[in-house]
Amino acid sequence: MKIGIDIMGGDFAPREAVLGAIEAQKEMPAECKIVMVGDEEKARNLLLEFNCPAELFEFVHTTEVIEMGEHPTKAIASKKDSSINVGFSLLANKKIDVFMSAGNTGAVMVGAMFSVKQIEGITRPAVISVLPKLKGGFGILVDAGTNADCKPEMLNQFAVLASIFCEAIYSIPKPKVALMNVGEEKEKGNALSLATYPLLEQNPHINFVGNVEGYNLFDEKADVIVCDGFTGNIMMKVAQSIYKIMRKMGSSNAYLDRLNYEIYGGSPVLGVNAPVLVGHGISNTEAFKNMLLLGKRMVEKEVTEKIKKEFITIHSV
Repeated sequence: MKIGIDIMGGDFAPREAVLGAIEAQKEMPAECKIVMVGDEEKARNLLLEFNCPAELFEFVHTTEVIEMGEHPTKAIASKKDSSINVGFSLLANKKIDVFMSAGNTGAVMVGAMFSVKQIEGITRPAVISVLPKLKGGFGILVDAGTNADCKPEMLNQFAVLASIFCEAIYSIPKPKVALMNVGEEKEKGNALSLATYPLLEQNPHINFVGNVEGYNLFDEKADVIVCDGFTGNIMMKVAQSIYKIMRKMGSSNAYLDRLNYEIYGGSPVLGVNAPVLVGHGISNTEAFKNMLLLGKRMVEKEVTEKIKKEFITIHSV
């Protein structure tokens, strides 16, 4: 298995990405190889600084970087030798099995759509976020920010994508799927939620349990919570702010500590033809390490292949 990482992506690149790769490599078997995509000289110098043998890794040198503030589509089109572009080319040509970046999120999404492309039958890919549950274990929120404006059929597909991920990665059989709403009654909500509810209710590929409200985000009522990306992104940033406030106050709490994004590393992009993860721009060593380990697990559990198989079944009916 070859795990590709954009070492030039993120606010602290390439240092934190390379250090994360060093830590992740310690937890991987010999048959797993981390491929660093970016400035090879800088990567090798960091490995030397931390007394890590360079032969443990592979390198693909690039000369350009897509900056955080650049227009995603223009940057992908113009910076052919950027670490993101080259990484996706490697993924599309099966030179690596998974690719991840903490760089320009828009460029990662555009790169994924242009290179490996979305799975046939899927309208739009979605990004998920992990929900630490109060009684232990994890759930999934989808979409976490990719699609600010959604149509009902998109949310219906997101539910299937997240269910497959949840079952494969967290070993939850028939994950409970719920629709985020302003009330539990099926008659509640805006036009989007009212139109989405019957689609989820009639979908034989998911275990739909109805609506949930904001205070159900971290409880046991659902394993997968579906919403548009605008709502999902706001909800996750509110949750992250609670953790940040707690840390600033010098407090520690066993549960709230699980809201720390570093634990989860990156967010999988579900619905494209190969495993892709996008990390937070402020990702540190721990976050990069965990993103690499999650990418490895996605390949091992054949998440993409399971999604493809499910959507072939859906569209064959």
